[in-house]
Amino acid sequence: MALTKHDIVGQLQAQLGFPKNQSKEITETLLGIIKSTLTSGEDVLVSGFGKFCVKDKKERKGRNPATGEDAILPARRVVTFKWSGKLRDKVNGG
Repeated sequence: MALTKHDIVGQLQAQLGFPKNQSKEITETLLGIIKSTLTSGEDVLVSGFGKFCVKDKKERKGRNPATGEDAILPARRVVTFKWSGKLRDKVNGG
């Protein structure tokens, strides 16, 4: 099961004692800051957690799997995530 925004709001409420509306506002604000930073092309580094990076993908040849027809896929930007060594060790039981 995935962690949702609703779950994060609940954890803020339970662990820090914030009211629900304040917990929701904090969560939305944090995610908004991350989104706007990535949209502007900057990376987001969270020490001990990992780094979200914006990468440019070039235009490339592709194929429509339904028809087998060749197509040109347009250039685009993608967000990648590289986890920190601390998070990797924790996830792997270290």
